[in-house]
Amino acid sequence: MARFDTNRSAEMEVFVRVVDLGGFTQAARKLRLTPSGVSKLISRLEARLGSRLINRTTRKLSLTEEGQAFYDRAVRILSEMEEAEREAASGAAPRGRLTVNSNIPFGMLHVMPLIPRFLEQHPEITLDLMLTDTLIDLMQERADVAIRVGPLKASRLIARKLGTSRMVVVGTPNYLARFGTPKTPEDLADHRGIGWTFPRIRGGWPFRRGDRTEEAVPPPIARASDGEAARRLCLGGVGLARLALFHIGPDIEAGRLVPVLQSYNPGDREDIHAVYVGHTAPLPARVRAFIDFLAEHVKVSDPALKRAGDGRWRLVK
Repeated sequence: MARFDTNRSAEMEVFVRVVDLGGFTQAARKLRLTPSGVSKLISRLEARLGSRLINRTTRKLSLTEEGQAFYDRAVRILSEMEEAEREAASGAAPRGRLTVNSNIPFGMLHVMPLIPRFLEQHPEITLDLMLTDTLIDLMQERADVAIRVGPLKASRLIARKLGTSRMVVVGTPNYLARFGTPKTPEDLADHRGIGWTFPRIRGGWPFRRGDRTEEAVPPPIARASDGEAARRLCLGGVGLARLALFHIGPDIEAGRLVPVLQSYNPGDREDIHAVYVGHTAPLPARVRAFIDFLAEHVKVSDPALKRAGDGRWRLVK
């Protein structure tokens, strides 16, 4: 139960100032307190927490492991409190730090080109952009928005769909000339595949055979941590890969990658969503502004693949 006789935010602010300025005297001068008053407040904080936060020597102060962890959290909490007060005082205008986590291929192709325009429209927002294909916990990583490609697990997060994309098995002309073009999913057993270093909801590659769908996958010769790394391995002729068309469409049209087993392609698509936490409190203005901006400006078409008269594959919208 919270103790209302303890000003925890003031304790945090004094503790952070002591660490940032390197001593009790410097913090006291900045906060217009006495050094003894600052020292007593830190001692009271340590007593309440039951942990030593600062190692005191005659020359300098150093943080304990518990002190470093408390400092990191205190900095974030104080920043969020300051931001909350600014938003409330300014009618919730978009401002403050926005943390976005995105799938690497989608982030590089569709998010990063839009960032200059977004920041120009919202000059009081600062952006932390992290690109990774690993699923993160928004609460644990303190991300405001995550952009995910593929099936979403059941959760309390809110998802806003940004687009959809077909999946295609591809290889380079050189790879297919060396190892042959697979005619059926069973042929994949004699090929080389590019897999993933992280678990996927679906382990194999789906193929349609009549009215049923079955899975097959070539033995992996290499694994990649993200879609862009898998694409580059595939372009290098390492093996076959199954990737999203929004990512490799230009490679197919340029002839750098060739679709295979299209007659068995089940036509499955991977949806692209922006997900965020929004059930328990009003959405911060900076988050709402970014999600609305993505929904307005992100254009992910879902073209079909057709073989042209010259034998090359084309994207047909």
